[in-house]
Amino acid sequence: MSERVEGTGLRRSLGLRDLVVYGLLFIAPMAPVGVFGVLDARSHGAVAAVYLAATVAMGLTALSYAQMVRAVPRAGSVFAYARAGLGEGPGFVAGWMVMLDYLLIPAVAYLFSGIALHALVPGVSRWAWTVLAVLVTTALNLAGVRTAAVVGLAVLVMELAVLTVFVVAAVVVLARDGTVRSPLSPLTGVGGFSAGAVLGAVSVAVLSYLGFDAIASFVEEAVGASQAVARAVLLCLALAGVLFVTQGYLAALLEPLTPQQLAEQPAAQGSAFYDTVESAVGHWLHTLVAVSKAIGAAFAALAGQAAAGRLLFAMGRAGRLPRALAVLDAPARVPRRTLLAAALVTLAGAGWAAGRDDGLDRLTSVVDVGALSAFVLLHASVIGWYAVRQRSRDLLGHVLLPVAGIAVIVAVLREASGTAQLAGVIWLAVGLLVLLVQQHRGAGPGGGRPDVGRPGEGHGDVGGRR
Repeated sequence: MSERVEGTGLRRSLGLRDLVVYGLLFIAPMAPVGVFGVLDARSHGAVAAVYLAATVAMGLTALSYAQMVRAVPRAGSVFAYARAGLGEGPGFVAGWMVMLDYLLIPAVAYLFSGIALHALVPGVSRWAWTVLAVLVTTALNLAGVRTAAVVGLAVLVMELAVLTVFVVAAVVVLARDGTVRSPLSPLTGVGGFSAGAVLGAVSVAVLSYLGFDAIASFVEEAVGASQAVARAVLLCLALAGVLFVTQGYLAALLEPLTPQQLAEQPAAQGSAFYDTVESAVGHWLHTLVAVSKAIGAAFAALAGQAAAGRLLFAMGRAGRLPRALAVLDAPARVPRRTLLAAALVTLAGAGWAAGRDDGLDRLTSVVDVGALSAFVLLHASVIGWYAVRQRSRDLLGHVLLPVAGIAVIVAVLREASGTAQLAGVIWLAVGLLVLLVQQHRGAGPGGGRPDVGRPGEGHGDVGGRR
């Protein structure tokens, strides 16, 4: 039975399984398919080692989320955490930066789904498929978080089934024909292990994990609240790590091209996984993986749109965006206005990307910069809340690990393209301008202690002006 959260209107109806489903949907179980060739070329063939390192690196971010969601169980996720740990200004900046991720990554997913489905059914234009995907997933989100979670589970099961087919087929081929490369090469590389090459590839691999953090947006709708969300965040990341390492390991053993050949043929990197599957197993599996990726992309957008709706709702409720956004639809208790706003933004983003040959790459890079910038403030929030405000003596958990997380994220940001970095700086500058205008007008809560613990206790939001 669902339970209404006092003071917010949101209804607790999501269990641990539902939360993990949302996270895995957003990440996509077969996320490595698109970047396998790039990672193989950059790491000299050590793809499995790359994903092991990336899982550990993103584990630092997952630990920070798990700690902050327990202290600040609010729907705004990193926006709420930074407000509590660092103050109103940094909180707004964190929400503003992660907005790029939550609002625009569904645009990438929708467009990818439209392009993939058009390739499979050429008689229907890619724009028709894209619009259909937006309409279906938006309708599911408007129907309620529980309905969307049930349908999302069905799609996730389908994706995992296809992944299982790939794993079984790959094992059969390897047992029958042997490996193309050395069995240890996915861990050690082809021709010797290069720590620098692996770390360089990690900067690309960590982007496969973006989306697990969206789980924190549903804390006010989770049965078990912060404890359930903390477990779900860590479990989702661990599952994704296992899936990614397994895919990378098997695909690397079957890859007919050497890492050097892939490095010399950039055009072959994007389709490397599909080409490997087709040459090793057959065209039928190539098609099956393509269909799974096409459908899965649309429902990754569903999870992203739902998270975006909660973020905009929380920022509106806190007075950091127009308060008209902090309105819930009466029957389903969902933030209908923010969900519709997110849907319109994703369509606009997909339209912009479709008009450029490099639109998808540019859009993805900008999204990544926004998310990673917010992660830096997330780690800083752990230090601010626990080490500074609560005077915690846990030096490892509340200082050293967050600092390590910041170092990893900064290293990844340095690897981003110049265009993406410029777009991130411009978006940040616009956000700072908005913040200055709000402060001049006296926007936002007026004071008080951070509202921690159960949502609905005390004031409706976390924090006050610091």
